[in-house]
Amino acid sequence: MQARCPRCPTDAVFERGFARIRRELDVSVDFPEPAVREAAAAADRGPGVPTGGGLEPRDARELPLLTIDPAGSMDLDQAFAAERRAAGIRVHYAIADVAGFIADGDAVSAAARDRGVTLYFPDVRASLHPEVLSEGAASLLPGEDRQAILWQIDLDPDGWTERVEVERALVRSREALSYVEAQGRIESGTADESLALLQPIGQLRQELERRRGAVSLNLPTQEVVHRDSGYDLVYDKTLPVEGWNAQISLLCGMAAAEFMLPGGVGVLRTLPATDEREIQRLRRVARALGIDWPEGTPYAETLRSIGGATPQEAAFLQQAVTVFRGAGYVGFDGEAPALDFHGAIAAPYAHVTAPLRRVGDRYANEVVLALAADREPPAWARDALGELPSVLGDAQRRSRTAERATIDFVEAVVLADRVGKVFAAEVIDVDGDDLRVQIRDPAVIASLHGKAALGSQVEVRLTGVEPEARKVELELLP
Repeated sequence: MQARCPRCPTDAVFERGFARIRRELDVSVDFPEPAVREAAAAADRGPGVPTGGGLEPRDARELPLLTIDPAGSMDLDQAFAAERRAAGIRVHYAIADVAGFIADGDAVSAAARDRGVTLYFPDVRASLHPEVLSEGAASLLPGEDRQAILWQIDLDPDGWTERVEVERALVRSREALSYVEAQGRIESGTADESLALLQPIGQLRQELERRRGAVSLNLPTQEVVHRDSGYDLVYDKTLPVEGWNAQISLLCGMAAAEFMLPGGVGVLRTLPATDEREIQRLRRVARALGIDWPEGTPYAETLRSIGGATPQEAAFLQQAVTVFRGAGYVGFDGEAPALDFHGAIAAPYAHVTAPLRRVGDRYANEVVLALAADREPPAWARDALGELPSVLGDAQRRSRTAERATIDFVEAVVLADRVGKVFAAEVIDVDGDDLRVQIRDPAVIASLHGKAALGSQVEVRLTGVEPEARKVELELLP
């Protein structure tokens, strides 16, 4: 085991800072007592079919489902299985049935509406639902019978959707794998047939994503990790299996939207199409940085090919993020919304695969289940559609604020004993005399004043740190 650095801040220093951020944002880890009591009672009694929820669940416990999540996760929303057909592949995707435990308007539901999403901090989670449900009775834990929303999607040999069914079912996950474990089994050839199929499914769907013009950014993101010597910052390295797994959620989300739009009721995740002026601006940035963007090549294709390995690529990807503005949600009942499309996904899309962690998915799932069975969606789900976009929008903004504040704080703490040191950095954004630079080690992204070219490599000196204010001061060296 690595020895603790004698000069490194203790866990307590970090965790006091994380707690201060939660207080500033009015984020509570604990739930009101009525919600705690109701959740415990619901867990004891077990799931039921919610009002207007249709038939009793069918028994699908024979499916070889498993979950794939970050290591240590207990709030398991999704379980995957697949099998070969005569021509193509059948995907099975089980989603936690939160509505089986919660009555809309009860204390648990009210607390979830207040929170909107689960917020993840390096030391604790501020869960959407009490843990007796989110990490217990409603979670798709291995070896446990669970009521779920079960998607069955038949794909043709090229990955196109041929048939979709969705219903309530009783399922049993066989195993909970981390991304690393799943990747290892697939690469080593030790995965069973069901898990092994995740790779060809994911790759087929990624190719279709490319062909329809969807956008995928390989932007490096900062992540706070806990080590033996305390908390630290790293740049997240995404495994291929994470992308393949995400394609299954996207597949269900697009299928959900295809139920909602003809049915005239639902809640969509939306993003306006990129403005042509923004694309032309991005082309000028690419030329300035020496990024190859052949004439006639769609911008989505160019973005997909760039990994961010060089300073110029990192700067270009940072600029590319700015073209994705206006993401939101739209609820509708009776009339299709003016914006029914997600510009980055290049298709209509709905969030339905994370009901343990995102409040809108519970309502969206109930709408889809009804439409798939040619029933009217229950009133309690329809009545929420007008409010959900603002609830989810507020929750997403708070989540981004919490994440940024947490990273700013950790940056300040890990740099606190390095004042006066010089770091190599890359300029990833320029706004007049304001620069944004990326330091590779430690994994810090910070702002400073100075003049430098976008994509250039520079040296910066750390001149001051204020951990409590979450501030880092740098100066550009000549």
